[in-house]
This record gives sequence, structure tokens and C-alpha cells, in this order.
Amino acid sequence: PFLFRAASTPEAPNPQESALLIFARLADYIAESLLDHLMTIHNLLASALAHPTSPDVRIAALSAAVNLVQCLPTNADRDKMQDLLPAMMRALTDCLNSSQEASAQEALELLVELAGAEPRFLRRQIADVAGAMLQIAEAAQLEDGTRHLAVEFVITLAEARERAPGMMRRLPQFVGRLFQVLMQMLLDVEDDPAWHTAETEDEDAGEGNNYGVAQECLDRLAIAIGGNAVVPIASELLPQYLSAPEWQKHHAALITLAQIAEGCAKVMLKNLEQVVSMILNGFQHPHPRVRWAAINAIGQLSTDLGPDLQVQYHQKVLPALANAMDDFQNPRVQAHAASAILNFSENCTPEILTPYLDGIVSKLLVLLQNGKQMVQEGALTALASVADSSQDHFKKYYDAVMPYLKAILMNATDKSNRMLRAKSMECISLVGMAVGKDKFRDDAKQVMEVLMALQGTPMETDDPITSYMLQAWARLCKCLGQDFLPYMHVVMPPLLQSAQLKPDVTITSAESDDEIESDDDSIETITLGDKRIGIRTSVLEEKATACNMLCCYADELKEGFFPWIDQVAPTLVPLLKFYFHEEVRRAAVAAMPELLRSAKLAVEKGQAPGRDESYVKQLSDFIIPALVEALHKEPETEMCSSMLDSLNECMQLSGCLLDENQVRAISDEIKNVIIASATRKRDRSERTKAEDFDADEGELLKEENEQEEEVFDQVGECLGTLIKTFKASFLPFFDELSVYVTPMLGKDKTAEERRIAICIFDDIAEQCRESALKYYDTYVPFLLEASNDDNSDVRQAAVYGLGVCAEFGGLTFRPLVGEALSKLNNVIRHPEAQHADNIMAYDNAVSALGKICQFHRDGIDAAQVIPAWLGCLPIKDDKIEAKVVHDQLCSMVERSDAQVLGPHSQYLPKIVSIFAEVILTSVLVLSVCHLQLGGDVVFAE
Repeated sequence: PFLFRAASTPEAPNPQESALLIFARLADYIAESLLDHLMTIHNLLASALAHPTSPDVRIAALSAAVNLVQCLPTNADRDKMQDLLPAMMRALTDCLNSSQEASAQEALELLVELAGAEPRFLRRQIADVAGAMLQIAEAAQLEDGTRHLAVEFVITLAEARERAPGMMRRLPQFVGRLFQVLMQMLLDVEDDPAWHTAETEDEDAGEGNNYGVAQECLDRLAIAIGGNAVVPIASELLPQYLSAPEWQKHHAALITLAQIAEGCAKVMLKNLEQVVSMILNGFQHPHPRVRWAAINAIGQLSTDLGPDLQVQYHQKVLPALANAMDDFQNPRVQAHAASAILNFSENCTPEILTPYLDGIVSKLLVLLQNGKQMVQEGALTALASVADSSQDHFKKYYDAVMPYLKAILMNATDKSNRMLRAKSMECISLVGMAVGKDKFRDDAKQVMEVLMALQGTPMETDDPITSYMLQAWARLCKCLGQDFLPYMHVVMPPLLQSAQLKPDVTITSAESDDEIESDDDSIETITLGDKRIGIRTSVLEEKATACNMLCCYADELKEGFFPWIDQVAPTLVPLLKFYFHEEVRRAAVAAMPELLRSAKLAVEKGQAPGRDESYVKQLSDFIIPALVEALHKEPETEMCSSMLDSLNECMQLSGCLLDENQVRAISDEIKNVIIASATRKRDRSERTKAEDFDADEGELLKEENEQEEEVFDQVGECLGTLIKTFKASFLPFFDELSVYVTPMLGKDKTAEERRIAICIFDDIAEQCRESALKYYDTYVPFLLEASNDDNSDVRQAAVYGLGVCAEFGGLTFRPLVGEALSKLNNVIRHPEAQHADNIMAYDNAVSALGKICQFHRDGIDAAQVIPAWLGCLPIKDDKIEAKVVHDQLCSMVERSDAQVLGPHSQYLPKIVSIFAEVILTSVLVLSVCHLQLGGDVVFAE
């Protein structure tokens, strides 16, 4: 009551402002108790938003309104506040009209928050709201900060895909205006002499406040809105900019192309010739900053539109980049051309790159000897990438290149040359990997001596050499394999130290005016609730690199890594839940099976003194529960897939070492994963019902659902492993899970879900045999129906399952033999049965038919079915089934099966031709040494 009274007293603006600010902070905690008073509050806020004299009261009322809208529980409640929106916008425009930009910026920040949290609240009046914001963004007389916030508001609305999918695409005129504003902002660049000096610290010289904001926002806009909306607008504006006399406009057009490429990739690929010629024209521009922007665009498009760009335009792009490397008057342009070679070659096959290698490598060697450090660094990076992409083809350049690389490594010892030396390490190690151990061995020893000496030298925390050295050691290990083991005692201590780095985090209040101190660009700040968190990213990147390297050593050295497991496992296992940095988690996840494999191999090969299987069990007991717990808390769908994949590998390695409690925990977590995945799919389905949902949004949803299918795929793999390991004893756990698995067979489910559910049953039928018969009534009707599914992968899984049921189903399967034959016949006789897309289903159907011939002979017309089966042989594409089928045929011939040989052995020539074809085409080796008929050797392997 006190707050209401104070907030309703316009004649006392200070208490009124304070009451509204307190109310804004309380709203989140007392929202439920406010519901009965919404109209009173509505009227109070409407009055305060229109305060005649105090902008502070209006902003406080805006803050209260924004917070209230966010914490109301339903759309119906929010709708009651809907008509406050014009007054909320007026609070902003009044500030601007009375030149109170500081207050206007506060208002804009609040409205940006609202746009991110409740974009649908703005929907009914979206044209007015977005129009007002664009007017602010277009007003050159306003402060940059004010215009940037208005742009941020519109971009935030565009990005609000989950809450208001497709809403901004309904307003193409606003997207066009925003795009125009951003391109205009890119003109905020001058020809600063510092830029031409090509010193690293002057990379941004000449760029104004608007330039960086415009770059970032173009990228975000394209990703949020998509190519179908953005490319038509760009196609109109870019030619205007490219035909203008000012170099800044050419520069802006090329920067725009680079920034929108990621979000517009699919549409740009359809217009690739036009895009590439636009950029390549920029290579001829008289102004070096425009040429730099053209190179920048080619580099970006090589990543975003690769490998199509490389395949279709290598004959134009690579010579253009090679020519740009000759621009000795403009070293920054040269350096950038070398960097773009890296982007281009990363998405390139050796076949495309090889014809250009002579020219590129010789030019890069010239640049390596150039005085400018930035150019040398670019050349090193490009050489490393070219070697990596051309692999064996790089051997012919090795003798020319390696002396230069070693000279830099040994001589670039000044602090100013730290990055140059670091990049020489990277280049040497990648060249070594490309050419292989035999060619690299002698130089490798010298290089490792330098690295060992460096390893013992104290370094500053921001020295890039640390991170580069960690990666170089790991590449040297990959190149040298087991020969690297003697160096591990030098490599491991600092690597473990880097992997154990604690995140450097600073937390302040979001309201605080204290900026988080940052002496460099390596501090990233995020606001969570009422806290502002600053994280030093360089520390996290070093930690991520170290974790990746540990994984790499365990993978490469196998049992040789055993001595380090006791230190590495306790370092990496806790990092499965390291939420500060996804790459650290990813590396820890990937390392788990490698550690377990290393321990298991070391014990099996007698290379683990004093350790036996109980050690492997102990390690498994440490890793697997931690993985299960991390999976339960993992927020990213893609990472869930990786964790399930890792868990599956660990289960395969642990096998029967897993105890019942662990199996139960894994089964429970698989259930949780299925439920969480179904919930996410349901939420996505809800998004399709939004008023503005459109085809572009549908495409994005499809991609998210495909990622979800990857989770299901890994669930299937995990269950398959558990079934293969524990056979019938796993069935009680499966019975609990079946209520989640069986619905995946429904016609409303995707083909991938149906395939996975069928594969799970196939595994049960195959591994549990008699114990699985109780499931036949539920699952076999699905198999029969799915045998003629439109999707070839579903068909393959279903016909494989019919073969398994024919082999192990005995009397339970017998009544279904006739229908199974009919379904298999449909697959085998289909006119396109042996088309590339269908061949695996065909091979599995032929195998299933053979099993029916073998195990249900008395239930079929053998005189018809067996010759039909023989007529399908040999099968060649599914190697596993081919072995089964041809082995089966051998056994039948060995025992002189009369129906296989036919009356008067009439099928014998066909059988011999099958055997001959199998061997002659080298599809696989017959599994039998001698095939005898009537005592005579008819066919010897």
C-alpha cells in the first residue's frame, strides 16, 4: 500500500521514482500476488509513463512496466498490459525530443530487454515500434550509442526465434531499412596511415564507432532472418555501393558480403558466380583497403560457402590470391592474401590444390623472407594450411621449406617476435604430419630439442607460445607415434598444469558502474540476472587446448599413455561439467574412452606393472558414473550426442565390468534423455503454431530436429551395447524403457526414429534369442509393415530383423513365414532394388530370405524359393551380410543339400559362378577352405 501511494503521487517526483524503481525490482518476487490488482497497476503505470515534467519518473515507470510484463505468468495477463506499449514508446521519444539522450539510452536498454524476453508482447504494434526504432537508428544527429541501441532492439527482435518465430520476416521493408542503416554505418572508416604500416596493434586503425557495430549486426541479422529475406535486399544495395565513386562504399559492400555469408549461405550458393565476380572485381580496385576487403570476403566465403566455392572457382580465386601476395607496397594486403589461402585450402581436396602448389609455395617462401612480421606470420599460417591440405603432395617442397622454418624457430627469440615463433612451431608440426615420419625424422629431433629448451623457460601468462607449443607437441606425437614416448616426461607436466588452470572470473553487480578491468581484449563479459560476469577467455582457450592435447596423446599412444592415466583422469573427469567453456567439456568427453582403452590395453599387454583387470574396473567406476551424471546436466543437445557416443564406447570397453547399479543408472539416464528430447521436439512443434511461422523458420526447425535425431541414434547405439553385453539379463531394464521405445515405431515419428526403434528390437531378438520371443507379438508386426517402408534405411533395419526372427524365432515365427516371404519378395523384386540408395536393403532382404530357406524349409515351397534365392547371389555391398550369406551357401554345398544343388545338380554351374564371382571381384574371402561334393573337391579357395 505504501508503494502504491508513493507511486501515485506525481507532485512528489522523487518518492514516485523511488517507489516505481522498488516496484520494478520486486515485481519478479511478488508477481502472483499482483494478479488481482493488475488494472490498478496498469492505470498507475499509464499515469507515471506520461508524467508531465520528470523524465526520471517516466523511465522508472518504463522499468516497472518492462519487469512486470516479463514476470506475468500467462499471455492473457500480458495482454492486459498491451495498451501501455504506446505510452512506453512515448517515454522514449519524449526523452529524445527534449535532448535527454542519457535517459533515452536507459529507456532503450529496457526495451531491448523486453524485446529479448517477451517479443510477442510487441507483436500487435510491431510496425509502429520497429518503425520508431529505425527512425532513431537512421538519425545521424543522435549519439552513436543511442543509434546502436535502436539497432540492437530490432536485431534482438529478429533473433527472438523461439518466442516469436518469423515475426520480423513479415516486415521486409523494416529489414531493408535496417540493412541500409548498417551498410551506411560501415562507411565510418578512414584511411588512417597507421593501418598501412601493417603493425598488428593497428589492425583496426581508421575504424569509427559505427563500423564494428555494423559488422557484428549484419552477421547477426543474416543468421536470424536468413538468406531468402536478406539476399534480395543485398542484391539491390550492393550494386549501388559498388558503382559509387567513394572507396568507402566499395569497401562497405565487400565487408557486407563477408558478414552475411554465414546466414545466407544456401541462397548465396545459388548465385555464386555473381557473388564471386563482385568480389574478384574488388581485387583490381586502386585503393588497398578495398583490395583488403575483397581478400577478406574471399577468405570468409571459402569457409562459409566451401567446398562448393573451391570446386567451382579455384581457377579464378587462387591466381587472384597469388597476385595479391605480390603487393609489396601494401604489406597488410599481402598478409591478408596469405591468410585467405589458409581459409581456401582448409576446405580443399589435394586434387584441387596440387596444380597450384608450385606457384603458391614459392610465393609464400618469398614472403617468409620479407621484413614485415605480419606478412611472415601470414605466410607461415598459409604454408601450414597448404601442407595440411595437400598431405603427401607437399613432400617435393619439404627440403626447400623446412630450413626457413627452423631458422625462424631458432632465431625469432625477441619478445616482439613471440607470435612469429609460435606460428613457426605450428607450421613445422603440420608440415611434419603432412610428409610423414620417415621424411621428417631427422629435423624432428632438432625441433624437439628447441621445444624442450623452451619448455623449461619461464614464460609470461599471455605468451602465445604456450598454447602453440602444446599443439605442436601433440602433432609431433601424431607424426612419430610410439617414437614420441621418450619425450612424454618433458611434455606432460606443463600440459597438466595448463589443463588444471582455474577460470579467471570476475563478478560484479549488473547495476554497478565499475567496469570489469580489462588490459586486453581477452575478457568477455556476460550479464546473468543482476550479476555481470567477466571471464578471461585466453585462460579458457589454453585450458581447452591442453585438454584436447591430452585426449590426442591418449588416442595416439594407446597403452603407451598408461603411466599418465592416474594424473589425467582426475584432471579431466571433473571437466565433464565445466560449463564456462564448451570446448573444454568436449575434449574431456572425447578423452574418457581413450583413457579407458589405454588402461585396458596396457593391462592386457602386460605393460601395467602391478595392475590387473581390477584397475580397469576401478577406472571404469570412476569414469562411467561421472559421464552419466554430466549427461543428466548437459544443456547443449549436440553435446548430449557426444556424451552418449563417449558413454557407449566406454561401455563397450568395460563390458561385463559394469555392475547392476551402474546399468540401472545408465538405463535411467537413457530414459531421461528420451523424455528431454521428446520435450524439446514438442516445444519446437509449438513454435510451428506461431502466427508468423514461415518456410525459413521451418527449415531451421528441421535442422534442429535432425540434431535431435542424432541423440536418438546414440540412444539406440547405447542400448545396443547394453543388450549385446548383458543379453537376457538386461531385459528387465529394457521392459522399463520399452514404454518410451515402442512409441518411436509410430507412423507419426520420423524415419530415423522408426529405424532406431527397429534396430533396438533387432538387437534384442539377436542377442536374447528365446528370452526375446515374448516381444514378437509387439514388434514383428512393425517389422513386417516397415519392410516395405518408403525409407531405405528403415527397410534395411526391418528386413534384417525378419532374418534374425527367422533364425531365432522358431515356432513363434513360423505362422509369419508366408507374410515375411511376401514382404521380402517386394523388396527383392522392386525395379530399383539394386539402385545405390536401395542396395543395402536388398542385400539384407536376400540374407533374410536365405535364413528362411535354412530355418523354415518345411514351411515354404523350397523348389521355388531356393532357386529364387540363388538367383540373387552373390551380394556385394553389405559386406557383413555377404559373409553370412556366402558362408551359408558353402555349408549347404558341403552337406550336399539336394534342394540347393537341384535335380541332377542342375544349379551347380550357378553355384560355381557365384563362388568365382565372389573371389574374382575380391568382395570378401570365402570362409571355407574346401567345398566337397561326393568326395571330390569341386572348389578350393
